[in-house]
Amino acid sequence: MTATAVHPTESTQPTSRAGELTDEGSTLRHAIALAKRSLIKTWRTPEALVDVTLQPVIFILMFTYIFGGAIAGGSQHEYLQFLLPGVLGQTVAMAGIALGVNLNTDIEKGVFDRFRSLPISRSAPLVGAVLADVVRYLILFVMCLGTGLIVGFHVGTNPLAVLAALGISVAFALCFCWISVWVGMIARTSGAVQGIMFLLVLPLSFVSNAFVPTATMPSWLAQVADVNPISHLVGTVRGLMVGGPVASNLLWTLGWMAVLLLVFVPLALRAYRRRA
Repeated sequence: MTATAVHPTESTQPTSRAGELTDEGSTLRHAIALAKRSLIKTWRTPEALVDVTLQPVIFILMFTYIFGGAIAGGSQHEYLQFLLPGVLGQTVAMAGIALGVNLNTDIEKGVFDRFRSLPISRSAPLVGAVLADVVRYLILFVMCLGTGLIVGFHVGTNPLAVLAALGISVAFALCFCWISVWVGMIARTSGAVQGIMFLLVLPLSFVSNAFVPTATMPSWLAQVADVNPISHLVGTVRGLMVGGPVASNLLWTLGWMAVLLLVFVPLALRAYRRRA
């Protein structure tokens, strides 16, 4: 009785093993499946949507009726035309904070240990979480624009330009949120993630053209605001929704999106592999 020889060319490895040996198509399918999981989780805890529903409404009403008269020389309607794209830019950046907090919480609860035991790509949980955030950003845009229209905002362009503003806002948010993903991987607690991200997002939001023209700032601060990625996003959205130049700000925004992806996606994936 002779033993059957195993030739070196024949693979004895399983076709899928805890995230290894998966192609790009499989990674995308795994990410979409995990995105559905995140959406189901959000559906069951609707209070998790406060930052993309009530928060933009509060910001628009508060800035318009409390600060609008003083900033715009008494014309709250004129300030609303300037303000709404700025609130959208700020809240888009702030909405990504929840992503890092949730990922950090899942790691602490051992959820990612279970993911690691499954035959899925190692990057699928992170990519899936980011894809699920698209729904949050769409809700945020609708709430901002809907509230603005109710209190007197006037679209100065056309529906196609508004859709373009939606597209660039969501695309920028999906790039910017990788900062939160990275912080969620390196911070020890979910509270630390929130604190670190607020320290980053708030200065970026206010040292920009979101709430006041940069020309009113000291010259050194205006130079910082003029290269701020949120300033360029707000400038793009403002031009698309209210009217005005778009090309320069759009190119800057696309450039910042590329930088964010090139820098923070590898950092987030490396930190995820080390921790999870």
